[in-house]
Amino acid sequence: MSRSLGVVVPAYSPDVERLAAYVSALDDRLAPDAIRIELDAPAEGVPGALDALPATVGVSPYRRGKGAAITAGFEALDTDVRSFTDADGSTPPDSFAAVVEPVLDGRADLAAGSRRHPRATVESHQTVARRWLGEAFVQLARTLLDADLHDYQCGAKAITAEGWEQVREHLYEAGFAWDIELVAIAAALDFRIAEVPITWEDQPGSTVDPVRTSLRMGRALFAARHRAKRIRDSRLHAAIAATRDEPEALVDRK
Repeated sequence: MSRSLGVVVPAYSPDVERLAAYVSALDDRLAPDAIRIELDAPAEGVPGALDALPATVGVSPYRRGKGAAITAGFEALDTDVRSFTDADGSTPPDSFAAVVEPVLDGRADLAAGSRRHPRATVESHQTVARRWLGEAFVQLARTLLDADLHDYQCGAKAITAEGWEQVREHLYEAGFAWDIELVAIAAALDFRIAEVPITWEDQPGSTVDPVRTSLRMGRALFAARHRAKRIRDSRLHAAIAATRDEPEALVDRK
C-alpha cells in the first residue's frame, strides 16, 4: 500500500520568487498529497503572491519560530508521512525525495537529511565560523544523545504519522533547536532513524546568526537530552524535573 505524503515549508521573511519556484519544483518532483507553507509575520502582499502555488498557506501575524511553524503544519496534515524542508531551497527536490523515501517505503520511522554525511555533496560551503560551530555541535550531540548522526540540524526531515503522534507531546523548542529535540525524542523512543546524504547548497539571506544562536543551541541540546532521559525512565532526570516547572509543549500552546 502506498503512503500519502505531506510537505511543510516553514518560511520567515522569504525570497518570494525563490520560495515559489522551490515549492513548484517540489510538487513536480514528489507529487505530494499536500504542501503547506507556514508563513511567519509576512510582509504585506506575500501571502497573496503565493496563492497560485499548489499549496495551502498558513499565516501567523507574528514570528512563531521554525519549530512552532513546522509543528502547526504537521498538526494540520492528515497524511501518512509528514515532512519538512527549509524555504530557501538548500535541499534540492531530488535530495528531498531521497530523504522521504525510507519513511514512505517503511524502512524508517524518521529520516534526517545530512549535509555532513561522507556521501553528501556540498556545492557551496558555509563560512568558517558556521562550519566550526556546526562541527562542534555535532560532536557534542553525538556524545549526549542516543542518535549517532553526522548532522542533526539539516532542514529536511520526514516522520510517519504514527511517529508524530508519539513525539508531538515531547516537543518544546519553538525555534531552530526543534530539529535536535525531534531527533533526541525519536531516539529515546527507539525509532528507526535513517540518515540520508543529500546535495546541499548554502543559500544567501539566512535568518540564522550562528554566533548569537550557538549558546542557545547548546542549552537546547542539554534540554533535549534531559527530556530524552526522562523518557528512558532515568531516576536522576526525573528528580531534576521534579524541581522545575515544565513549559507547555508546542502542541498545547495557543
